[in-house]
Amino acid sequence: MASMIAGPQPFERIDLHAHSHWSDGTLSPEELAALAAARGVQLLALTDHDTMAGCEAAARACAAAGIAFLHGCELTSLWRGREVHIVGLRLDPHSATLASHLAGVRAQRAARIRTIGVKLAARGLPGEAIAAAVLARPGTPTRLHVARELVQRGHAADEDDAFKRWLGQGQPAAVAAAWPGIADTVAAIGAAGGAAVLAHPHRYKLSAGGLRELCGEFRAAGGLGLEVSLPGMAQGDADRAAALARRYDLAGSCGSDFHVPGIPWRPLGRFAKLPDGIKPIHERLNARAAE
Repeated sequence: MASMIAGPQPFERIDLHAHSHWSDGTLSPEELAALAAARGVQLLALTDHDTMAGCEAAARACAAAGIAFLHGCELTSLWRGREVHIVGLRLDPHSATLASHLAGVRAQRAARIRTIGVKLAARGLPGEAIAAAVLARPGTPTRLHVARELVQRGHAADEDDAFKRWLGQGQPAAVAAAWPGIADTVAAIGAAGGAAVLAHPHRYKLSAGGLRELCGEFRAAGGLGLEVSLPGMAQGDADRAAALARRYDLAGSCGSDFHVPGIPWRPLGRFAKLPDGIKPIHERLNARAAE
């Protein structure tokens, strides 16, 4: 039987989507846990991109601070040629199946960074040096790391500018990637005993019908949750997410998608009030653990 989620019930402030420096966040797992404690977070998940390298340190720091903790990960996936992100929660850090899946995705990411470097070099930028710097750091290499290097080297005004000028779709250093499909991603999460949550549905540039099809296929593949409460969600987006959760029997998850401290519109820790008729994902996790 899987372990139940210990801690205060019901949780009033939770964050089930946060990043550390093991992917594209800037805080260590210990610093993230300290900030969570300062923010009054009662339940935290570390969900770095395609790695669980920081989870054990975060779990120890959370235990010392009296915060309930979930081992998590944000897995990169592909649906009909479009990149989507799936958060895995309450993952077994010792799952060989999940470890193999994540290692494969990180290898794809590293190859993508090298290709971006080649494309930047073709435009007269120090692309090989940028790629080498990104790949030399520990953890998952991401395009955001490339953007930060471009800013630091004076080739972009800020990270958004780096994507608009160089890295975004249609730009000179854009590189598509063949990430694993939704079914394979959800299966890897399931093999680790976790729950799959479709991340930030409002950020995918899909029609209403397309978003319904995405959620339907995700649910059919074994997905259990949908992020329905995130910073910066317009009321219309929040209402649509809630309607999708009800329609496809997906539990509600909320988090900050925290990366960097000091950004007022993306603070760590969210009040866990969900729309009517939506079951919190941590309750569904406990129900599964009791089976």
